[in-house]
Formats: sequence, C-alpha cells, structure tokens
Amino acid sequence: MFGLSFEVVFLGMIAIAVFLLSQAFLVPTFGENRQARKRMQDRLGEMARLGAAARKTSLVRKKYLDKLSPFQQRLESLPGMEHLGQMIEQAGQETPAHRLLLSSLVIGVITAAGVMAVTQKWVIALIIGLVASAIPFLKLSRARATRLGKFEEQLPDALGMMSRGLKAGYPFSETLKLVADDLENPVAKEFEITFNDVNYGGDLRAALEGLLARIPSVTVMALVSAVMIQKETGGNLAELLDKLASVIRGRYKFQRKIKTLAAEGRLAAWIMSLFPFALGGILSLVNPDLLPMLLYDPTGQKLIIGAFVLMIIGIFWMQRIVRIDV
Repeated sequence: MFGLSFEVVFLGMIAIAVFLLSQAFLVPTFGENRQARKRMQDRLGEMARLGAAARKTSLVRKKYLDKLSPFQQRLESLPGMEHLGQMIEQAGQETPAHRLLLSSLVIGVITAAGVMAVTQKWVIALIIGLVASAIPFLKLSRARATRLGKFEEQLPDALGMMSRGLKAGYPFSETLKLVADDLENPVAKEFEITFNDVNYGGDLRAALEGLLARIPSVTVMALVSAVMIQKETGGNLAELLDKLASVIRGRYKFQRKIKTLAAEGRLAAWIMSLFPFALGGILSLVNPDLLPMLLYDPTGQKLIIGAFVLMIIGIFWMQRIVRIDV
C-alpha cells in the first residue's frame, strides 16, 4: 500500500508528530484573546497601509542592507525575506535573513547527505534533512517568543518609571530615554529606538506605532492607544500609565499561574503522543518480525492509519485544552 519500507513510514510519522507537538506545546500556554489579536492585526494592517510601520520596522534592516553586496541584496529582496527579517529583528538578532535561509539549506543538505551515506535510503535522508533544515527557524521562533515575553515582563516597570518621570516634570520623550538608560534589554533597546525616532524630529505617533510593529503585543497596543488618546484629549498621563502598569502586571501574573497549572497537561500531551513510537521501537528490538507484519498486512495498515489520524486529532485537542486565551 505504501510502497515504502517500514523504517521510512515510521520515521515519517515520528517527524510529523514531533513537528505538530513542537508547534502546539513549545509556545506559551497562554495567549492573547482572539478579539484582541484581531484588533491588533487590523491596527498593524492600517499602519502598513499608511506607510508608518514600514519606515520604522526597516531601520535595522536598512542598516545591514547597505553593507551587503548586490547579490546579497537581491537575495534579501526575495519574497518572504522582509517578513523573515522582521522576525529576526523581533528576536533581537542582526543576522541577515538570507544568511539564515542559507544556513538552513546547508544544514538540511549536509544532514541528508550523511543519512543517505549511512542508510542508502533517499526517502529517510529527505525526511531527516527537512527536519534538520527547520532547526534554525525553530530556534529563531523560540528566541523571538522569549524576547517578546521578557519585554512583556519588563513593561510594567518601564511604565512605572515613565510615570515617575512625568510626575517629576520630564516631558514624555525624555521618559523614554529614562527607560532606555536605566532598564535592561529588550525594553531598554526598544524604548531607545522609539526615543531616537522622536528625538531626531520624527512624529510621536509614527514612533509609537513603530514600537507596536516591532513588538506586536496587545499590551503595547494599549500603551500606544492610551498615549495618543491623552495627547489628543488631555488628562493625567502619569496616572494613566500607573493604572496601565498595574493591569499589565496583574495580567502577566495571571498568565504565569496559568502556565504553571498547564505544565502537567503539556507534559502529558508529549508522553501520550510519543509513547506509541517508543513502544513500537521497543517491540521492533524485542521481536523484529512483529511490526513489519502489522505494517504490510492490509488490516494492519488500516489500523495504523486510523491510530495516526486519531493521534493527530488528539494533539490538536490537547493543544486547545492547555492553551487559554487571556
């Protein structure tokens, strides 16, 4: 039925299961409310149409594009490279997007060639090579999520410092500099970029929207909206920042509690999803004739396909259980 060996089918199923598990459970167990995410995406889309976001998110990108050769610049202009470059910027890295892509290709080709030399089976080499080529992107995604999470954790302290600066008589732009000077990265770096945008004659709205484009977060969207509304209608911005810091701090504390409570569910999902493959590997060592007989028997093939489909459904179902919108 499959036209492939037992090892190929087994490795293919493991690769699919691990990929889905990593996408489902190697991300924070909490997330933004769906409606809030939609509002943020609409806001970012509006910014992109107006052109403000494009100017601000390309500052780091332009910095290294100017230093590249014409060939490298052509690589950077390929479809998807700008989005990849934005992810790299959000991860706090300065690696050119084309270099990350080439690294992924090199890792995949070398891994596939090594597996091919050992197994002499191109399908197994292709599967393992594809999995290996995804490692740089998984590391980038993880670094991005870690940096954005740390920014969210530091943001209440930054807002508190800005509020104290406003009460002491500093203008709003100078409170951005206070945060950049006194706090640690990533919040210090992002606020420094925002301060420089304003200090060099840029518009405050564009600078804050650039911050939102670099840090796509509902809490940052709340900060930008609060500041712009206060600038247009007036009011006590220091008190507003204090209240916003209190809300964000409570929200983050609640998210951490959810993550702790959901850790058991995430671990159970990994164990239950990978246990059939571990059991299959043990059985193949104890009785090598058992699993191939099951695989090439028509009834056994239907059972394996059914079990694998149910396992995929179970992964998505467990992901919905442990991931809670906040």
